Amino acid sequence: MTDTETSDITRVTAAILINNEKIIIAKRKSTGQLPNKWEFPGGKVENDETPEQCLKRELKEEFDIDVSVGEYLGSSTYHYDHISIELMAYRTFWEGGRFKLKDHDDVAWVSLQQIGEYDFAPADIPFVNKLRRGEIDI
Repeated sequence: MTDTETSDITRVTAAILINNEKIIIAKRKSTGQLPNKWEFPGGKVENDETPEQCLKRELKEEFDIDVSVGEYLGSSTYHYDHISIELMAYRTFWEGGRFKLKDHDDVAWVSLQQIGEYDFAPADIPFVNKLRRGEIDI
């Protein structure tokens, strides 16, 4: 078992990145796992990094943006057919760069009123619900 896995659960990060009262979400590619599902951007934590380092790396690799990582907002465990994950969400702040899509088909800045209109990956849904209920401040 590696540092990124606990009982075969892979640690994955998610950025709750808010700007001007809108939240960034990303649409997974139509090919691959969970096609066309929306998610909070992030990725798998590697053996040699913290979740915060992972978020910075993933957002740079996937979107070419720089971020700082703030408070831990909770986790969601979900067992997909292909993988079991612990999705750890962090408040994240955009520091610079322009979005360039590398691993996603689209990104959207959405309001709390709009976020429920998107088809999210199951592990992300608890964070959508927390945002909608006001349990995560924007």
